[in-house]
Amino acid sequence: MSILQMTSWQADVLPGFEQITLAGLSAPEGAVDVVLVRRRCAQVSSKAVLYVHGYVDYFFQTHLADFYNAAGLNFYAIDLRRHGRSLREHQLPNYTRDMDEYLQDVDAAVNLMQREERVDWLLLNGHSTGGLVAALYAHRGQHRAAVNALFLNSPFLDMNLLAWQESLLEPLVAGLGALFPRWQIPHQACLYGESLHADQHGVWRFNTRWKPIQGFPVYAGWFRAIHRAQAEVARGLAIDCPVLVMHAGRSAWLKRWSDEAMVTDIVLDVTDIQRLSPGLGRQVELRAVADGVHDLMLSKPETRTLVFEELNAWLARVGTAHEVNATPAHTVS
Repeated sequence: MSILQMTSWQADVLPGFEQITLAGLSAPEGAVDVVLVRRRCAQVSSKAVLYVHGYVDYFFQTHLADFYNAAGLNFYAIDLRRHGRSLREHQLPNYTRDMDEYLQDVDAAVNLMQREERVDWLLLNGHSTGGLVAALYAHRGQHRAAVNALFLNSPFLDMNLLAWQESLLEPLVAGLGALFPRWQIPHQACLYGESLHADQHGVWRFNTRWKPIQGFPVYAGWFRAIHRAQAEVARGLAIDCPVLVMHAGRSAWLKRWSDEAMVTDIVLDVTDIQRLSPGLGRQVELRAVADGVHDLMLSKPETRTLVFEELNAWLARVGTAHEVNATPAHTVS
């Protein structure tokens, strides 16, 4: 995989951050772009973190960068192809037929971080679908040897379906995805977006063109790609580096708005994460966070404090030189 074109670093949409476009990565519809965002920490450091977002998502959580910068890590975040900053007018938002496309995106980012940014210690941090991507990358990515530690925030390791649906319906829909990849799967709009955005029940501001409150359409080809990736996880991975998996204390299955959405994971079943995480590698630590939401970094302030304390302690154990003495302030983007 080679990068055909690379722009120079320029101001990002988030104040204080920069972005660079990696262009010319291969895809079925032709070359695609991937945008990498960065903010270096105040002190000179060769250690860094690469953040990989979830489905119907992009990087906007500036307080996460605050935490990592305070820990002495230069912060980088990738908007995967057809997501967020990388989405182009002619593309289906957030769509893929092969999760290996996202591994190519991470390859491009890690390659640039090593070659141009001189990073020699790397934490890979993935959330939800990005957690699935990050786990597969640490297992078999081209530059997996460069990943020194892996932090997964509510990784999407299994479909949130009933047992009979997983055994009968999921394989059927995945099979249809091979024949009719752009068949749109009927699904109930998730209340998760409403729980986050400041114009609804939440406190966060984000670009709703890149992260619609009601989500994007779900296509059978994407479903099949996720199904196949999760089947790989279920067979067991062989991640060599230390792994920290964190998730909400419990899940809730809501059909209408309830304040339960503010203190539970209403996207994934946390018991799936608990069941599958030990099979990721030899050095896996698992933490449940009471009152956490799906993206733990978007939980209420006191819950985020607990998340950052756990993450900080783990980072100190796995090789970073700094410890954070203060929790990042509550910021919105």
